Amino acid sequence: MEKTISVYGAGLAGCEAAWQAAERGVKVRLYEMKPQKYTPAHHKQGFAELVCSNSLRSDSVTNAVGLLKEELRMLGSLIMQAADATRVPAGSALAVDRDKFSEYITEKIRSHKNITVIPCEVTELEGDQVTVIATGPLTSDAFAEYISRELVGEGLHFFDAAAPIVDAESINMEIAFFASRYDKGDADYINCPMTEEQYNAFWQELVSANEAELKEFDKQSQKELKVFEGCMPVEVMARRGRETLLFGPLKPVGLIDKRTGKASHAVVQLRREDKEGSMYNLVGFQTHLTFPEQRRVFRMIPGLENAEFLRYGVMHRNTYINSPGKLDGAYGLIAQKGVFFAGQMTGVEGYIESAGSGFVAGLNAAMLVLEQESIIFPRTTMLGAMAHYVSHGGNGAFVPMNANFGIIEPLPERVKGGKVAKYQKLSERAIEEIRNIKEKLL
Repeated sequence: MEKTISVYGAGLAGCEAAWQAAERGVKVRLYEMKPQKYTPAHHKQGFAELVCSNSLRSDSVTNAVGLLKEELRMLGSLIMQAADATRVPAGSALAVDRDKFSEYITEKIRSHKNITVIPCEVTELEGDQVTVIATGPLTSDAFAEYISRELVGEGLHFFDAAAPIVDAESINMEIAFFASRYDKGDADYINCPMTEEQYNAFWQELVSANEAELKEFDKQSQKELKVFEGCMPVEVMARRGRETLLFGPLKPVGLIDKRTGKASHAVVQLRREDKEGSMYNLVGFQTHLTFPEQRRVFRMIPGLENAEFLRYGVMHRNTYINSPGKLDGAYGLIAQKGVFFAGQMTGVEGYIESAGSGFVAGLNAAMLVLEQESIIFPRTTMLGAMAHYVSHGGNGAFVPMNANFGIIEPLPERVKGGKVAKYQKLSERAIEEIRNIKEKLL
């Protein structure tokens, strides 16, 4: 009996999933609605179209996404093969020629003896076929409705409005302090106090900071979802008046720094993002500022002057599943064996992260039809850390996440030499784990 899987969507995640299964002798039917139909963001016929940027970010293994790239390279990723073949000068970052990158992947996919490309829009699954769904953040309304109703049993998220997340070790605890409002419950929040002078300077920069340009489909999504009422960007709230934030996310009431015994003019609170306390999000700071502006303005907050941002705040159209408890560590649907998800729909954020999820989903779809054991990557690897975050979530509401060292399993001991030395150790451990997994796959 022929071993076959279906992959829906020929973006980075879908192409990686299809390639990994095909390379293991599995026949793949790859469904892609282009060129018959395009999303609002896609305009070219080729596969793996990079719509936002040609940069795939840092190539250093002491950077989280750089480590993820190295893991994928070691394991035979098609996306990394294409990126390395079409790279353009970009300093320490990996940037590519977008057209050549897409052409490379399209040619490899179309010429593979085990892959058949089927140009049509999918609106439901075909029977009990083992399937990888990688239709992306702009999944058609019809298919999104089907996924919601028939597969995950709850509504999908159609907008991503998330606050920035910072590395706990980069917070200056000589200024910030732990406390909960009115001392109710445990002192779980990190609080960054502001004087009136500091607040006024911060407010002035916040209201005049540059916002990211909205694409037309984002503008329409925000209008339809009334996103500015349900989760107003902090800069929009601030523009309603100099004192507005003092009655909202920067309200100082009930927060006394026990070191001084005094109340502050304003307080920015940070809430734990994971159980280990390695990541904290800025409460109420969902934002549409550009990433450089977030870094500049939010570092004006006392205690965050050297903050390392593991994830910047975002507000954009992003169809994704509330994945914890729905997907397992192989990106497989727990309630329906044989259905896998990949790409941004799972709650990973970014080009390489999408490819990484496609790698894991495609590999495990192949393992299933080949009647072999699933490959669950350990959380000591970036591939495994992303899958763990998707399947387990953090400490609060689930929001999409980039690769970062905050989600990887911590080292058992403290490393001297600062964060670069620490990240080097984490990377060395991850690469050794990947070597062991590679040997098993071979």
